[in-house]
Amino acid sequence: MAALGGAAGLALYGVTELGEVGVLTGRALLVALSAGGAFFATLLVMAGRLSLARAAMGALGIGLALGVLLFLASLRFDEVGQMGDAPHLVISALIVVILPVPFWIARWRGGWRSYPALFVESWSVVVRAGVALAFAGVIWGVIFLSSAVLSLVGLQVIEDVLAFDPVPWLVTGLSLGFALALVEEMAEQIAPSLLLRLLSMLLPVIFAVTLVFLAALPFRGLSTLFDGFSAALIVLLMAFAGITLISATVERDDALAPAGQFLGQAARGMAVLLPVLAAVAGWALWQRVAAHGWTPTRVFAAEVVLVALGYGLLYAGAVLWGAGWRGQIRRANLGMALAVIVLAAFTLSPLLPAERLAAADHLARLEDGRLAPEDVDVLALQDWGRAGAAALAALDSRAEAPGQEALKARLAGFSTWDAGEPREPLLAALRSLLPVQPESAGAMRDIFLEQFDVHGLRMVLDACQMRLPGGGAGCALVVGDLLPREPGEEGVLALWSDGGYLTFEALAQGRSRYELPLFQPGGGLIGEEAEALLRAWQTAPPSVEPAPINRLSGSGIMILQ
Repeated sequence: MAALGGAAGLALYGVTELGEVGVLTGRALLVALSAGGAFFATLLVMAGRLSLARAAMGALGIGLALGVLLFLASLRFDEVGQMGDAPHLVISALIVVILPVPFWIARWRGGWRSYPALFVESWSVVVRAGVALAFAGVIWGVIFLSSAVLSLVGLQVIEDVLAFDPVPWLVTGLSLGFALALVEEMAEQIAPSLLLRLLSMLLPVIFAVTLVFLAALPFRGLSTLFDGFSAALIVLLMAFAGITLISATVERDDALAPAGQFLGQAARGMAVLLPVLAAVAGWALWQRVAAHGWTPTRVFAAEVVLVALGYGLLYAGAVLWGAGWRGQIRRANLGMALAVIVLAAFTLSPLLPAERLAAADHLARLEDGRLAPEDVDVLALQDWGRAGAAALAALDSRAEAPGQEALKARLAGFSTWDAGEPREPLLAALRSLLPVQPESAGAMRDIFLEQFDVHGLRMVLDACQMRLPGGGAGCALVVGDLLPREPGEEGVLALWSDGGYLTFEALAQGRSRYELPLFQPGGGLIGEEAEALLRAWQTAPPSVEPAPINRLSGSGIMILQ
């Protein structure tokens, strides 16, 4: 097993090297890495449970399926690298690799439709993979510690060995293969039964929290829930946590299920609440779609809602049916697992092109007036591959028609710049787009913008051209005397990013923008809080308050509160 893991590491290193020298590029490199990675990963996981030949046969099928599906998905984009900005494709690829593994192992250890075999193998894969990854992490920790100790006496043997490119790949593969073999050898001592029992103990907590949430929701008001997509995500995560814990509690058969009434009643109660949670998440998502339209991420979120609703209806139906509800939940798990695999494959295939659906919806919303020309999300369309490019071409043609001056101006603001282009057009665009407070600080804005190179100016311009959920520019600059001991004024630049995050940059005269780190208690801002702060800064300058903090001279140490 260690040799197998080492061979896997070296093989994947070889593929990356072929990419480095240009032998494999684009889609060929994508297929080789994805298929090869899936093959070796699933082979290592299954080799301990099956003969090497049977494990290799299953791993080959999974690797080929993933390679074909990712190749088809890549045809949606001109550049394969754009797929990295499509989380729905990444998640679907992981599902296609992970979920078939227990089915293939169970095929040879009781039958792929045998729920007890599937249950045991599924949780066994989770435990074995987790222990193996942890062991590989410990190995690397020991290596780095040993290297640090030897460096104290002037020896850099380990560093020199690790500098040889294939070695890290080889060490990681050897560690994983050895750990998986060791875990399989100690299968009885590292059985998933303890993990399952611990998870089942969490079910009453999840049930109680869900019950309180649903009971308080009508009194709290639905409008607060529907203000952002993050609400739907949180509710979906709670639903899938409930699904996982119910499955852990009902075990693989009635003989092993917890005998007490407490956990059984909690499982039944949570099962009945699942379709309600799925419906709430679906409604929150639909409100977001109705207000802002479809995106590839929202299309994928709708798929997730359907999966949660499917689990919820089957679970609730099993409980309401009465006798034998645990057995019906087990059958539901088997059917839904197969459905999820098929849905993930569809997401990667041309049968469910999320980018094309989103681009068509964007054009339709502009056509019927639900989307104003100045709110066309050009940056999003640029990320939606060939479908987005086709939509932009259609918008360019439309913008040439009489009466489409607003659309033409919107599209004109998104010209493509590179390092070789002059700075002045970027600066001119930012002078008109970047809100500054106080409004009289336009001269300071121009001074600060001079600190940015072309790449930095493009970054600021992209943020400013990004529309907030309720409309408005995605940037703001606040100017004030933030460093009283320094001459002149300073500025804080706030930039809206994809996903609803706010990032900040500190700016000062005569200082590089990289010299002034910012401290923000509580971490970054996201969602409604981030949007509210950005709008406030665009409307009026915030007050500048002194920070009563002293530090220890020579160390820079201070106590922050």
